[in-house]
Amino acid sequence: MRSVLHRNDSGYDAERTGFHLLSSHRPDLIVPAATPEEVRQAVARAAAESLPVAVQATGHGVPLPASGGLLITTGRMNAVTVDPATATARIEAGVRWDQVIAEAARHGLAPLSGSSPVVGAVSYTLGGGLGLLARRYGYAADQVRAVDVVTADAEHHHVTPDSDPDLFWALVGGRGNFGVATALEIGLVPVERLYGGALYFGTDLVETALHTWRDWTGSLPDEMTSSIAVIPFPDVEQVPAPFRGRTVAHVRIAYTGDVAEGEELVRPLRAIGPRLVDTVGELPYTASAAIHNDPTEPAGYFATHSLLRELPPESLDALLGVRGVIEVRHLGGALAKPQGAPNSVGHRDAAYFAAVLSPGLAPGTDPRALRPVHEAIREALSPWATGGRVLNFLYGENAGPDEVRRAYEPADYERLTELKSRWDPANLFRLNHNIPPA
Repeated sequence: MRSVLHRNDSGYDAERTGFHLLSSHRPDLIVPAATPEEVRQAVARAAAESLPVAVQATGHGVPLPASGGLLITTGRMNAVTVDPATATARIEAGVRWDQVIAEAARHGLAPLSGSSPVVGAVSYTLGGGLGLLARRYGYAADQVRAVDVVTADAEHHHVTPDSDPDLFWALVGGRGNFGVATALEIGLVPVERLYGGALYFGTDLVETALHTWRDWTGSLPDEMTSSIAVIPFPDVEQVPAPFRGRTVAHVRIAYTGDVAEGEELVRPLRAIGPRLVDTVGELPYTASAAIHNDPTEPAGYFATHSLLRELPPESLDALLGVRGVIEVRHLGGALAKPQGAPNSVGHRDAAYFAAVLSPGLAPGTDPRALRPVHEAIREALSPWATGGRVLNFLYGENAGPDEVRRAYEPADYERLTELKSRWDPANLFRLNHNIPPA
């Protein structure tokens, strides 16, 4: 095992800090793992010394930050191998989506990646994975074929739906609760190009854009995955001139069908009015990051979300009254129809995902000061909410045990706690979106 970093060591701060600057881990020890064997040795040491374990690839979806314990960083485990004959890829624990997208594209294939290409692919997938092609192909988790994992007994396992269906079911959806995944085998889809991009509308059209998008989603084919965000841009030089100092509606489009059909489908959105920017057109999947145009530099942010059964006009009015960035994603389609081997991803019946994000927060900001605003919007949306959560969107203060429980169907959560008792009875893997042993 390579050198272990202690709190006063050079490189400790750089190693522990991930993308999400508001929830940085501060462990007693850090193991920068480069091989599955180094992961196994780290888990063995943690078990021997009764140190709870946290795992970090890119640090986008940090739950409650680790204070103490042992942090395993996996960014050095970054190999990607694509098998075009089986349309699968083997991805190691620290691989980012941009690496998988590039390798898959060489064979006319694509992964079920998310809006940001710099997110860790393994943790994203094991947490569900609500991506750009979600309504057409379902959750990224539905494409998992096998998981290589080090369990709490410091043993390495190759887990498939046939070799151990219970452990596979728990791993795929349970994220880091049942071991440290060192690699996944995932299915790829035959997508080389999209009709997609973004429509940006200015302040005077924000309300119209939100309501029109909502009406438009009522009759879409599964091939169309879309979302809308309302973003109040500051008046600073770093913001592109068309958006500077404006509140902007940002409609995101990803259509896997024919280009002419896509243009016809998008026509009602373009009829909203003049666009500040319109990038919707045919594009290679390798350019799909431009659809959401998510930040690629580390930042501090705090968010909350609700899963909704429906999205009536009153719910949109509640969202428009919020300070911060709001986002609504259209669900349904293949998300509601389990694909592949059974897994523990829950709440497939939700029709929409609605989130409020407070971005640009300085490191050290106390998120409790933001909680009233976020709780207020969740309360305002409660008449239409399912009560469920999406694991990958639970950050920091909003990743406590009650919220994690809500990410699963009740019977599935109980089954997960029972399997946790079998595979990790001491809850060694608890510095995460934790599922405790029964």
